[in-house]
Amino acid sequence: MRPGTGGDGPDVIVRVVARLLLGPSVVVAADLIAKGYAEVGDGFGAGVIVALAIGLAYVTLGAAGAEAALPMLRHAPKLAVGGLLLALGSGFFSVLLGDPPVTHQPRPGEHVVKIGVLELMTPVLLDVGIFLLVVGVLTVLLHQLAGPDEEADP
Repeated sequence: MRPGTGGDGPDVIVRVVARLLLGPSVVVAADLIAKGYAEVGDGFGAGVIVALAIGLAYVTLGAAGAEAALPMLRHAPKLAVGGLLLALGSGFFSVLLGDPPVTHQPRPGEHVVKIGVLELMTPVLLDVGIFLLVVGVLTVLLHQLAGPDEEADP
């Protein structure tokens, strides 16, 4: 019997935890992105946290099981492309205003739109874009590593 396929207690617990871990990891990632402007934190680290939870699902459930339990994984390439476009767009938004690339908007002293304590600025968009890019790319890599390509077999 292969490890991880038996019905014994520890394997069942790990599989259940792997299915339930994605939600809390997204909450921690969102906090890390929001906290990044007051202390240490960023979109890359947040993306790695979510990708680790997805990786645990792939390891414990297998490729087919992870994709059945987390159907949003099939949208990983779209996440990666959307994150890349968002990060590039936020970096070059200031060029449209006549400023150098990656200039923070709004500038210091200007009015900043807030949601709670989170200030909506171009660095937040950059971090969200990097988060989506990291999650998308690492999920695609996990998918490619987890399952053999069925189309390659005759």
